[in-house]
Amino acid sequence: MIANLFFTFKTAPAIVRRSVLLELLHSVFIAVPTGFLLLIIQALFSGHPSQSRLYAYVMIMVVFLIGQLWVSVKTIVTSNTMTYTLSTKLRILLGTHLQRLSMGTFKQRDPGDLAAVVLQDVANFEMIFGHTIGNMAGAVCATLIISIFLFISDWRLALLLLAALPVCWAMVKVSNLLIVQQGKKHVQARNETGARFLEYVQGIRHIKSFGMTGSRFSTLESALDDFRKTSIRTEAIPGPFVITAGVVLELFFLLMLSVAVTFLTKGSLTVATLITFVIIGYRLYEPIKILLVDYVILRYMNISLSRVIELLKAPVQSAGKQLVPMQYDISFENVTFAYHKNKKVLEAVSFRVPERSMLALVGPSGSGKTTITSLIARFWDVTEGTIKIGGNDVRDMSPEEVYACISEVFQDVYLFDDSIYNNIRFGRMDASEADILEAAAAAQVLDFAMELPEGIHSRTGEGGNKLSGGQKQRISIARALLKNAPVVLLDEATASLDPENEIYIQQAIQQLVKGKTVVVVAHKLATIKNADNILVLNEGRVTETGTHESLLGKGGLYHHLWEIQQTANGWKIG
Repeated sequence: MIANLFFTFKTAPAIVRRSVLLELLHSVFIAVPTGFLLLIIQALFSGHPSQSRLYAYVMIMVVFLIGQLWVSVKTIVTSNTMTYTLSTKLRILLGTHLQRLSMGTFKQRDPGDLAAVVLQDVANFEMIFGHTIGNMAGAVCATLIISIFLFISDWRLALLLLAALPVCWAMVKVSNLLIVQQGKKHVQARNETGARFLEYVQGIRHIKSFGMTGSRFSTLESALDDFRKTSIRTEAIPGPFVITAGVVLELFFLLMLSVAVTFLTKGSLTVATLITFVIIGYRLYEPIKILLVDYVILRYMNISLSRVIELLKAPVQSAGKQLVPMQYDISFENVTFAYHKNKKVLEAVSFRVPERSMLALVGPSGSGKTTITSLIARFWDVTEGTIKIGGNDVRDMSPEEVYACISEVFQDVYLFDDSIYNNIRFGRMDASEADILEAAAAAQVLDFAMELPEGIHSRTGEGGNKLSGGQKQRISIARALLKNAPVVLLDEATASLDPENEIYIQQAIQQLVKGKTVVVVAHKLATIKNADNILVLNEGRVTETGTHESLLGKGGLYHHLWEIQQTANGWKIG
């Protein structure tokens, strides 16, 4: 836990140092008056108390009280500022780090789990750290100062009071072991509940259509019930140990009183010292009780903090060099790739796409077509072999440089919950308004945007849920047109569109691919008849290559797929 906290503190060291110093100063202002209270007790039992000295002690205590109020305000403000600064820094670090991770990381982890790290785990740190770290710092400092005063009064009784700490620590260690095990289960249950609820909302249309709403959707109900049980156990399991530790402190205080009375009757302890331990000795345990509870809570927080740091330490794609290709031909040289070990998606694939030419990728589902476009964009790095753009190995180029020379139009389009204008501008953030409107016009976006209440400044909704599939696709093409990258990747761009939208999209794509190096994935073979070269894939291997006419003449897989599509074109419901 200490290592995790220090890792976090490094993100904003100046404000952390200031907050710690203020917490320590605040503890001094709380604990030092205890020493003057001890002096007052001793003076009262001295037989000849000096009234002026007693007033001086009281005035000093008043000054410390006023100082405590002032420091307390400063401490609270600084502590909260520190907490929110650290949590903001963590979220920014996570966001930056996520951009540098390979797509393989996102494929291996549930997106809901990643969202939980950035939102809920950092929020756990934010809430728990902000309310406990100050209490703990104050408790440690106050315990030390009060212990010094008690040792000065009578080291025997002070040692007896502190003898309770090892017993309490043993109780806390046991509760820590339990909270770590149970806390991990609680985090898993929390993430599972979030994932199932998101699934429920996203699939609500299908859930309603099959009459699975409410309790009949058992997946969500089961996750919620498991989360309820896990939450109760997480709260209940460490409780008895913390309570027992508190009881141990009370027992040791009573033991100290009985020993003190014995010392008093034997003449080895004064009445003043006895009263000092009755009043101040009990105060010694107050910060320790706070420490016991907060330490257990901090251990739970550490589970969330460990998940944050684990993600921050996830390996990123190699940065490569600042290589800028002078030309934009693409070549695959004996490329083998697997998303998971022992399950190859591509095997020994080699081909070349000359600059300003079009390569079409065809083949059955799962043959590796989309994987090739993803590898060109360096969403993943190859398992074996080499991919080059302009003669440069993409692994020697920085991911940013690879992304800069590529525009993508995929079947599944994601739009941000912003205006159509800003979603197009996402293709090139420094573009002028004239450039954005020109791209929108070329992609046929203005045809439907001008019919909306706010025109091109109308909001698209989350993921573009206020627009049709064809409209979203046109915005995606407008983005690519605005970016004007020399390499264009098209993946099933017209696969699920109605005939009217398909015409608009085809016209927009014609504008997009002019003078570009193009790699297109298409199931509709009629759309790629004019491609310069067609690559036929099957089970991750290249089985045929050539133009449309030459492939039909070979009578192979391409000819078979073409015949199937020609037959399907005449299909109708009987």
